[in-house]
Amino acid sequence: MKEEKKMIHLTIDDQNIEVEEGTTILSAARKANIDIPTLCFLKDINENGDCRMCVVEVEGRRGLATSCIQKVEEGMIVHTHSKSVVSARKMVLDLTLSNHHRDCLTCIRSGNCELQALAIKYNVQNVKYDGEKAKTVVDDKSPSIVRDFKKCILCRRCVSTCKKVQDIGAIDCTGRGFDSCISTAGDISLNDSNCVFCGQCIESCPTGALHEKDDTEKVLDKLYDKDIIKIAQTAPAVRAGLGEEFQIPIGENVQGKMITALKRLGFDKVFDTNTGADFTIMEEANEFIDRIKSNSIMPMITSCCPAWVRFAEKNFPTELSHLSTCKSPHQMFGAIIKSYYAEKYNIDPNKIFVVSVMPCIAKKYESIRPEMEQNGIRDVDAVITTRELARMIKQKDLDFASLEESEFDAPMGEATGAGAIFGTTGGVMEAALRTAADILEGTDVKDIDYEAVRGEKGIKEAKLNIAGKEIRIAVVSGLKNARKIMNDVKAGKSKYNFIEIMACPGGCVMGGGQPIKSSKIRSTVDVRKYRADSLYSIDEKSKIRKSHQNPVLIKIYKEFFEKPGSKKAHKYLHTDYKKQEKYNLE
Repeated sequence: MKEEKKMIHLTIDDQNIEVEEGTTILSAARKANIDIPTLCFLKDINENGDCRMCVVEVEGRRGLATSCIQKVEEGMIVHTHSKSVVSARKMVLDLTLSNHHRDCLTCIRSGNCELQALAIKYNVQNVKYDGEKAKTVVDDKSPSIVRDFKKCILCRRCVSTCKKVQDIGAIDCTGRGFDSCISTAGDISLNDSNCVFCGQCIESCPTGALHEKDDTEKVLDKLYDKDIIKIAQTAPAVRAGLGEEFQIPIGENVQGKMITALKRLGFDKVFDTNTGADFTIMEEANEFIDRIKSNSIMPMITSCCPAWVRFAEKNFPTELSHLSTCKSPHQMFGAIIKSYYAEKYNIDPNKIFVVSVMPCIAKKYESIRPEMEQNGIRDVDAVITTRELARMIKQKDLDFASLEESEFDAPMGEATGAGAIFGTTGGVMEAALRTAADILEGTDVKDIDYEAVRGEKGIKEAKLNIAGKEIRIAVVSGLKNARKIMNDVKAGKSKYNFIEIMACPGGCVMGGGQPIKSSKIRSTVDVRKYRADSLYSIDEKSKIRKSHQNPVLIKIYKEFFEKPGSKKAHKYLHTDYKKQEKYNLE
């Protein structure tokens, strides 16, 4: 019998509140819709009370209490905005801003910066303790991520995320006193460290100290070039996140408006990366079936996530043969556009400029990997994130919310529901199983919703019976969980046949290039669920829900690739992986 937790009664700002014993004052206040500001706090990730923005007054006690770590007590009377509390918060802001360069007009996070929002809220018009500033190094060597020291407020949210969530520890607080900063081992570039470019540190950063490498100017420059064909392809998770940048509810599917916006920006064609996902499923399912029939290397592990691939190359180089050789959907699709599509419509592939709109900053790194090309022609020419696309739309002065709906361009815009769910954890596995089951069973299997691989758990597992064979599967999101699974694979203890791994907890809908949510929203709203539900809704409403039934895919195989796993398919749609050193100290 489950033991009932003791309930605590307290008063916060004259409201009587009842919460479970062990609840913090901050959590109790938020349950009552009472706002207490925070800077360093991230629920379940960074709860150290370092910044002191969340201080409150507790009657009968000396000094102020740090609400994010102070537990409630029976009869406690709390004041969240007394004169002494407001004065203390202003002092914290003043000291924080004294070492901040405050170049808000040119900051990538202007308008979505937690420090800026608090400065406005508390009417900070000057900085009393302004003085010497700490060092102002900018690390922009990586193709994916930029570190700007002068905007760092030492909240350590990025450090905790990298350590506790991803189990990488690429960054930490170094130095002492005034010389303290967040940096890498040996103060080397993130590009040369064990960082995998997942971007979860960006999502946790309250300021502009960490942000994606901005490629909007590169793309805008090409959009003015009338001598090339500009093609955009959009990942499934983008349509479930882009609207948030324009005050549209979290997770709302804005596919039609997104396509219109891309057309207005100057793209000649707008295609759906979901179609590329369908090709990935065809190749991956075929590879999985071949491994089963030949009793080859098991478990097979998905390779759609470039941050996970980089993690594997750096941490588990002896296990790389377990990874599928399939390229990720956008790289596959870029290769198809510059081969089949170019040939079909008599276009010089050198005259095609492919831009991938992704929820992920690691895709920027992936697109420049040396193996992602054929005959000197890159699969993908540029990658921009959901946030970067939003900035381009705003620069164009497009009223996104009022844009009309448009459809993806034929013939490369027809995708299945299976392609759509790639954007959430478990989606790749579910889509692959739909196709693998049909092929192995030799029939059109009707039960195609694999509920066991859905949901927010970091490690999900299931046993399935397909064509008389027991298939053990696992779905993993977050690199801390991936390390657990891979340690078993390395030790020869893995019980699975097929494993899906995504670097970002929750999958691509929570990628490092998606709209950034404040710590308060992250603590009170299940953003992942809203975005994931949007993709599942697309799948449920799709006329075709299995990748191998996509008529565009069937036609392209017939006209160009012959069949999944063919020599030509391997040339354009597959790749290989190599050991990478954890640190490049040259």
